[in-house]
Amino acid sequence: MHTRRYKTILSPNNTMNLYRGCTHDCIYCDSRSSCYQMAHRFEDIEIKEAAITILDQQLKKRRQPCMIVTGAMSDPYVHAEQRLRQTRQALEVIKKNGFGVALLTKSTRVLEDLDLLIEINQQTKAVVQMTLTTYDEALCKKLERQVATTYHRFLALKRFQAAGIPTVVWLSPILPFINDSEENLLWVLDYCRQAGVKGIICFGFGVTMREENRAYFYQQKLMAIFCAFCQTYQILYRPEEVFAYIHRFEDQQLTLF
Repeated sequence: MHTRRYKTILSPNNTMNLYRGCTHDCIYCDSRSSCYQMAHRFEDIEIKEAAITILDQQLKKRRQPCMIVTGAMSDPYVHAEQRLRQTRQALEVIKKNGFGVALLTKSTRVLEDLDLLIEINQQTKAVVQMTLTTYDEALCKKLERQVATTYHRFLALKRFQAAGIPTVVWLSPILPFINDSEENLLWVLDYCRQAGVKGIICFGFGVTMREENRAYFYQQKLMAIFCAFCQTYQILYRPEEVFAYIHRFEDQQLTLF
């Protein structure tokens, strides 16, 4: 773990990353790719110096409130968060300035900030996004080795459902011959139904293979099951619709009148 000075915390499209790197040790993680030009070992978490002060300054300069969305390059609840509490401090600043927030995490540590998320959601809007890809708990522990299993993430989604906080599930990645079975898909989708998720983000089945190869790995059959399920239970599933919902700012105080 190390620190580095940054000039900004928010990107032009209001994406926020408080850390760089991750310690969840998911074997499929794309963020390790050299194309992201990370100058340090991925598991060596980079902490952004004075991140909360910089975030507060940037929010004050925004002309109007909007959704602040955590990126996919680092989980806001890496193991260091338990000690540093940067994400919680960021949520406090977001709430103080009247912005909304959408967190993307695989960690049930997000429940430690449930109180703040409830307050933000009552004031503006809070969305919690979690990845669910593998129903089999033993397999999950092999694929996502240092983070809460699928079942415990499902329980977390249920907690947010009970608190009235909208949730979105990332159904990605689906790996050929590993978790691309119809049985696995239906079990994960049933978790989504039980948890009352607002939307499911799925970019297809068979990772990033080209069209003819992807079809070989049940792409069309699984996608048909996925779309039919979401339509039946009125869950947003077209990526552009789900992302539009996540980024749409809603001022709850104004909508009361």
